[in-house]
Amino acid sequence: MKLDRYDRRILEELQRDGRISNQELAERIGLSPSPCLRRVRALEESGIILGYRAWLDAQRIGLNLMVIISISMDKHTPERFERFEAVVGEMPEVLECLLITGRDADYQLKVVVEDMDAYQALLLNKITRIEGVSGVHSSFVLRRVLERTHLPIT
Repeated sequence: MKLDRYDRRILEELQRDGRISNQELAERIGLSPSPCLRRVRALEESGIILGYRAWLDAQRIGLNLMVIISISMDKHTPERFERFEAVVGEMPEVLECLLITGRDADYQLKVVVEDMDAYQALLLNKITRIEGVSGVHSSFVLRRVLERTHLPIT
């Protein structure tokens, strides 16, 4: 789907406020409500807009520890990677799982938990028990300097 200036403006506005009414969105981008709604639906149907969600403050709900975990795998086979990704995908503590290159690790996970005890339980009872995990390196986040959910729309 080729994006024109209206589509880009819709995406910018929806990233800022996913709860904006269609009427307000239409006014902000300079379209009437009907064509605006058709464009939003087309962006949703094309898969560009994946969904809408609330952005929560992790610390206010008791998730005080964020950890970046580098994972090394013993074998680089599709089956090993698929199994790892499936198991990690079922862990609600894992916010991101990235297959990476250029380092000693194969995966990088972004994890959020209540405290160090919860992290230890996650690490020892779940992550290190995944078949193929041969190495784990944990980096503890001291402070979030920047956290964005908006993608740059060019």
